[in-house]
Amino acid sequence: MSEILFDEIPSLDLEDFTSGDAEKRAQFVKQLGDAYQNIGFIALRNHGLSNELTQRLYATTQELFSLPDEVKQKYENPELAGQRGYIGKGKEKAKGFNTGDLKEFFHVGQDLNGIPDSDPIKSEYPANIFPTEVEGFKEATLEAYRKLEAAGKQVLRAIALHLNLEETYFDEKVKYGNSILRPIHYFPIENPDSVPANAVRAAEHGDINLITLLMGASADGLQVLRRDGQWIPITALPEQVVVNVGDMLARLTNNKLKSTIHRVVNPPRELMHTSRYSIPFFMHPRSEMDLTCLESCINEKNPKAFPDATAGEYLNERLIELGLKKPKCKL
Repeated sequence: MSEILFDEIPSLDLEDFTSGDAEKRAQFVKQLGDAYQNIGFIALRNHGLSNELTQRLYATTQELFSLPDEVKQKYENPELAGQRGYIGKGKEKAKGFNTGDLKEFFHVGQDLNGIPDSDPIKSEYPANIFPTEVEGFKEATLEAYRKLEAAGKQVLRAIALHLNLEETYFDEKVKYGNSILRPIHYFPIENPDSVPANAVRAAEHGDINLITLLMGASADGLQVLRRDGQWIPITALPEQVVVNVGDMLARLTNNKLKSTIHRVVNPPRELMHTSRYSIPFFMHPRSEMDLTCLESCINEKNPKAFPDATAGEYLNERLIELGLKKPKCKL
C-alpha cells in the first residue's frame, strides 16, 4: 500500500460497520486499515455516547477538579501505581522526559460488580475509588466506560478483519480487560514563568494500550506527529470520538498498525490561566494476552521488532517509565 499523508484524520461512521450492510462494512474496514497503517488515528461517529451523557460527564469532571487539592488527595493511593482514583499534578511524565506533565487526572477501571466471581481476572483489579463530594460522578463515569468499551470492541472487530484474523479474535482478550477511563484536567497556570521551560500539558508520547477512544476535549491543543515529521492538529467534533492505535496493538502487528506519537501543547501565554478538560478511554486487554508479533506481520522487509511479552508485563514496564510505579529493588 502506498503511503498516505493525511492533512486531517479520516472520519468514519461506526454504523457502517454494525448495520449489516456487507458493502458498507468492507468499506469501513478498508478506510480504517488505511488510516491505521498511515497516521494511526480516526474520528468516529455513532459511537454510542449521547450528548446528555457527555455533558453530564464533563460537568461532574469539572466539579471534581474544582475541589481543593487536599480533598482530591484523599482519593490518591500511591500503592495502586495510579491505576485507580486521583493522580496529582505533575506526577506523570512521558517516556524519555524528566519533567512532569501539567495535568492532574482521575482513573476509573472495571466495575468489579460486573465481573463474575468465577473469573480469576477479578482478583487482579483494585476496587474503584469515587469522590463522595461529587454527586453523579460515579454513575456518569461507569456509564461512559460501558459505552466506550462497547464501541471499542466493534473497532477491534474491524481491525481483526483488516488483519485477516477471525472477526472475534480480540473478543475474549478484552473481556473484562484492564481498561481505564481517565478524566484529565490540564490546570491553569497563573504565572507561566513559574513552570519549567520544557513543561507542557502532555509531552509527546504513544499510548500504552490496544486502542484509545478520546471524547472531544474542552479546548484545542492535541497534535499528532505525521510520518513526514509534521505536527497536525486534531480536533474531534462534538458528535465524534477520536480513536487511535496504542503501543500494544503496534507490538502485536509488528508496527503494521501505527501507534502515532501525539502531544497536548500549551496554549498561548495569554491563555495559560485557563483550564482544559479531556476524557480518554484507554482500552486494555486482559493481562495474560500474548503480544507476540503476529507471524502474518513479519517478513524480510519488516523483521520482528519487539521481544515477546504479555500485556501485563508490558503495562508494568510502562508504568515504571511513566513514574507511576517504582521498580523493584534487586537484591
